[in-house]
Formats: sequence, C-alpha cells, structure tokens
Amino acid sequence: MPASPRTARAINDRLALRFLQDRGPLTAGQLKDLTGLSRPTVADLVERLTASGLVAVVGESGAQRRGPNARLYGIVADRAHLAALDVRTEGVRLVVADLLGAVLARAELPVEEGEETGAAVERAVALLERTAKEAGAERLHTVGVGAPGLIDPVSGELRDSSGLPQWHRQLVAALQERLPARVLVENETNLAAVAEQRDGATRDRDTFVLLWLGLGIGAAVVLDGKLRRGASGGTGEVGFLPVPGTAGLPSATDCGGGFHSLAGSAALLELAAEHGLADPGQPVERAAAVVRSAVEGAADGFLDALADRVVLGAAAVVAVLDPGCVVLAGEIGRAGGDALARRVADRLAAMSPLVTQVRAGALGGGAVLRGALLMAREAAQEDVFGPGPAPQP
Repeated sequence: MPASPRTARAINDRLALRFLQDRGPLTAGQLKDLTGLSRPTVADLVERLTASGLVAVVGESGAQRRGPNARLYGIVADRAHLAALDVRTEGVRLVVADLLGAVLARAELPVEEGEETGAAVERAVALLERTAKEAGAERLHTVGVGAPGLIDPVSGELRDSSGLPQWHRQLVAALQERLPARVLVENETNLAAVAEQRDGATRDRDTFVLLWLGLGIGAAVVLDGKLRRGASGGTGEVGFLPVPGTAGLPSATDCGGGFHSLAGSAALLELAAEHGLADPGQPVERAAAVVRSAVEGAADGFLDALADRVVLGAAAVVAVLDPGCVVLAGEIGRAGGDALARRVADRLAAMSPLVTQVRAGALGGGAVLRGALLMAREAAQEDVFGPGPAPQP
C-alpha cells in the first residue's frame, strides 16, 4: 500500500536527518542528490525540520554562489543531551555528550573493594549529575549503561550475577529513579562489539564474534548485522565454557574451571610469572601492561602459550557459529595486538576447517564506553527525530 502523505514526510525527514548525522552539514542541493528527492520536496523538508528546531543554518557552502542552495544545514546538537557509563568492578567511567554524540565532558570514579553499597551508588549518581551540569546539560534525555553480567532480555534490567558488586544493580535503579531520563542497560561485551563494528576493527563485517579479554572473559555475537543476546540474555558467556587444561569444571554460579580459568587476567598473570614477565600476586589491572611489554620485548614463548589458551575459546565459538571473523578485544586483546591475533589465527587454522579471520580490537577498554554512547545516541535520535524506523542511506 502507498504511504500516506504524513508517513512519506516522516520517512523523508528521517532520511535527510540520517545523512546530516552521518555526513555533517549539507546544502539543500546536496540533500537532493543524496536522497534522490525532488527539489520542492527537499525545500519542504528543510523548512519543516528548521521550523521544528531539529535543523538550523550553520554556514554557507562557498563563495561561488549565494542563495538558499548555498546554505549549510546541520542538526541542532544541543536539542538533547546524553550520557554513557562504563560500570566496572573497580569503578565507573562516564561521558556527557550532545545529540550527535560529541563528547562534552568526561569523568571517572574509583570504587574501593568493600565500600558501602549506598555510598558508592550515591557518589556515582552525584558525579553524573555534576558532570552533566558542568557540561551545560541541565537535563539528560538518554543514559546508556554498560555493565558486566546478564541483562534480562524482557525487562532490560541487570540481573543478579555471582561475583559482581551489589552496587552495580543498585546504581541502575538509582539512575532510573533520580534522573528525568531514559536509562538503557546493556552487557559490556555487547557494547564493545557495537563500538568495534561502528568505529573499530569490524566496520567491514556484518557477521563476527568479539572475544573480550580483560579482567574477565566474554564474547559478543553479531550475525547478519544484528547483535544476538539469546533466550536469557546469556549469549557469549564463554567464561563458563568447559575447556581442556583447567583443574575442574565450571558450575552454574562460578566460572572457575571454565575458559575464564585459562584466559582471564589472573590466569594470564600466573602464566606471565612462569615466563619471568610478572611478579606473582601482581594486581590483575596490570595484565594488559604485561602483555604489551611481552609484545614489545618479543617474548615469543609467553605469547605462544597465551595464544594456545585463547584459541580454545575461539575454536569453540567458530565451530558452533562459523562467523568468519573473531576479534580479540578488551584491554588484553588490544595489548596483544596483531602479534597475538596472528598466533591465534595460525592455531585456529590448524584446528578448524572453517576459514576465519582473527583481528585485534581497535578500541581496547574504551570500547564499552563508546558502545554505551552509541546506544544512547541511537535511542535519543529515534525519539527526537520522530516515529518510525530510520531509513538507511
């Protein structure tokens, strides 16, 4: 059935806004060429978007020609403000941004182990409120939160997860209660995959698996351009994956004995100590630095042994999903870089008949925060730009 005039206008407006989002300020003539719409239709939508406050004249395209077609139109970035949080075991990192995703302010808050739950939550919420105010964002439209653990696919809430601080779940509830904003929560590894696909190592891929190697272990699965979460939100919980080389088997409440026991930060540092690259008992936060030093110092024995472990998880994922590409992400994945990725690729090729690229993540630990901001931006634009799905240019 043909679209109604109102629906057609909404589709045209969203198409124009998407081009302005992706390409920056454009003239009416450029919008005409990109959208394929007629000149009168473009003139109408520019007038409509300007009157609604979504678009404004931000300059001129050049001195060669004056007139309406020379005006540059851009999205009004301060129409809405966003925030993104990366919630870790050891603290919170956050950014405040405008509707286009341009970062206006950054802040972080360490949370000591054993700190009283209510105090940690209050300090985190207060930091976000203060940072937003200092950035000129008196009212936040959407807040994206990346956190470890399972996200309930029905309610969107962070579920109880063994080993995670209690303040994690209470922080999300406090944000929802205190802020006049929409609060969205997503698993941190899933957000890293979103960021790597948009801005990092997999911009050319619509199917891949991201293997997160950081303080913990996880995976994100993107198939045909869509993030897959599973029936209970647990797709990618590869820390629980039973693998050879551990002292036991994981349980429903403890990933000890699973892949986590081979490739998590603590296990990595034990391996590094065996190779004389780290002191026993070294803080796990320094695992990425140890791997980076190993790469710089060409510590082949350690890197080979690490690849022997990482490939066990990668091979299991490849055997089930055949994604064609595995990204080694997180702080350790990025620290290992191409040196670790090449080693894992060689071992994977020897173990599996399925042709699979192995790439180093490009964004490291910052991928979670970037993904949370992208999630918030997409949700805010869906609301601010009007109803209906965003047409893809």
